[in-house]
Amino acid sequence: MDIDHDLVQVHGAAAQALGTVAHIGGRIRDRTGRPVSGAVVEIWQCDGQGIYRHPRAPGHERFDGNFQGYGRTVVDSGGAYRFRTLKPVPYLGRTPHIHYAVIVPGAGRFVTQMYVAGEPLNAYDGLLNGIRDPQARRSVIVPLIAADVVEVGALRSTFDIVLTL
Repeated sequence: MDIDHDLVQVHGAAAQALGTVAHIGGRIRDRTGRPVSGAVVEIWQCDGQGIYRHPRAPGHERFDGNFQGYGRTVVDSGGAYRFRTLKPVPYLGRTPHIHYAVIVPGAGRFVTQMYVAGEPLNAYDGLLNGIRDPQARRSVIVPLIAADVVEVGALRSTFDIVLTL
C-alpha cells in the first residue's frame, strides 16, 4: 500500500482518484505556539463516493482503487505539514470530514477531525456537535477555497493543530 502525503495519485497507478483535489496543510504547535518538531501527521478519509478503504466498510468492493485513503508525513522544523487529497464528501450519518492523528515521540497520539465550513450537514453531525466549546468547535471547521494557482480546479485549506502537551 502507498503511504505518503499524496492520496490522489497512488504509486504505480495510471489514473488519479475521482473527486475534487484538495491541498490541505497547516502547522502542528504546542499551547505556547512553538512548532512540535518530529511530529508525524496521519490522515484518513473516504473516497469521492463516500466509501472507506477498509474490508468491513459498506460498499468496500466499489472503493476507488486510485485513492490512497490514508496518508502519512513528518512535519518540517517549523511544524508544517501538507497533503494532497480529495475534498471530503458525506456518507450516511456524517458530514464531510478528514480524520487526523498526530503522533509526537514521547508524548503520544492525538486524534481529531477536520470539517468543511459551510457544509449543511455540519448542523446534524453528532461528533462535530459534541464539541460544546464554541472556540474549539470553530477550530476544527475550515473553509476550502479555490487553489487554481496550485492546481487547476483544486481547492486548498489550512488546518493548524494545537496540542496540549
